[in-house]
Amino acid sequence: QVQLMESGGGLVQAGGSLTLSCVASGIIFSSKDVTWYRQAPGNQRELVAHITNGGGTDYADSVKGRFTISRDNAKNTVYLQMNSLKPEDTAVYYCHTWDRTFRGRSDYWGQGTQVTEL
Repeated sequence: QVQLMESGGGLVQAGGSLTLSCVASGIIFSSKDVTWYRQAPGNQRELVAHITNGGGTDYADSVKGRFTISRDNAKNTVYLQMNSLKPEDTAVYYCHTWDRTFRGRSDYWGQGTQVTEL
């Protein structure tokens, strides 16, 4: 059984920092691409940052230069370091990965962690 668990969200002042963690169980993160998404009330879920199994990264334009995605494969964990937080960063943040099956693919999402910029 695959489970992703986000943590690290909370309340933060404008310009502050938070680091989110996504810990996986039931799946080996080292072989997977992992993506952070976020969703604010009334908005669609949007891609925030992506990291490949080889360590390559991509970011939404809105967070470039402020957010850093990284991974610690030994801990089966992906991180999102968020600096210089802005009001528009307020959202529920989710991590995502997927696994190929013989019938297609299975997508896995965490439960989300709330980030609120004050």
